[in-house]
Amino acid sequence: MTAFDAEQRLGDLEVTLDLDVLIGTFPDRDGPDGTPGAVLAALAGHRIATGAVASLRGALYDMTSGNDEVLAQAKEPEGGNGGGADGGDGGGGAASMLPVGALDLRDPIGAAAEMERLAAASVRAVRLFPDEQKVEAGFPAVRHVARRAAALGLTVLTGGDVRRFWAPFSGLGARVVFLDTHFYHLGDFLVAAAGEPGFHTSTRLLNSPDALETAASAIGADRLVFGSRTPHAEPLVPLLRLATSGLGPADRAAVAGGNARRLLEAS
Repeated sequence: MTAFDAEQRLGDLEVTLDLDVLIGTFPDRDGPDGTPGAVLAALAGHRIATGAVASLRGALYDMTSGNDEVLAQAKEPEGGNGGGADGGDGGGGAASMLPVGALDLRDPIGAAAEMERLAAASVRAVRLFPDEQKVEAGFPAVRHVARRAAALGLTVLTGGDVRRFWAPFSGLGARVVFLDTHFYHLGDFLVAAAGEPGFHTSTRLLNSPDALETAASAIGADRLVFGSRTPHAEPLVPLLRLATSGLGPADRAAVAGGNARRLLEAS
């Protein structure tokens, strides 16, 4: 039996920007080392040059201090690129960190104020954690935050079931990346995204044999972005799916970071 060679399957694939990276730990479960240094090392070890990083402290406890942690870390010479959308050379060197603001949907008024503060600090994306915060798509808080983010020109990265969480962002001209689109729900995403040019999806859970190809054919590869959820998921799975997909080299490179940079540069 021939041993599986992941490196050979990956070929020359390198990710220039991963939009789904976290620092910190979940208080109710065992997990990997979520310290910034460990996360950056994990990214570099998987050929990921830059991670768009949000703080679990900001999501679960306190927005301001958690986001300040990420902003400070992104300014460190060994751990950041100073907040720019580019960073890292994809060549196996040290990874860098791009700050993403974590918002608490349980406090929509505070979340709106935090977006103002983050935008003033040149942060280009915010992240929503509806599952972790037990917030449903129909709650007024979600629509309130969606409207304010769109008005500020921020790109929104959101968890949650795309079949429900597309609705609060509809009709706003919002730029949204749905981080949890499962290949079982891809059809629902494609139907919603057809009428919303700002809707994008992470490829993390699009691991069926034809999910990436189906999405690219339906709405274009420019609506797909790479996400790994390092360190709380295994990066190798979405890496292998992208590397072995039927997408052409230019489309693979776009999914591996070009699309994400475009989104953030537009913010």
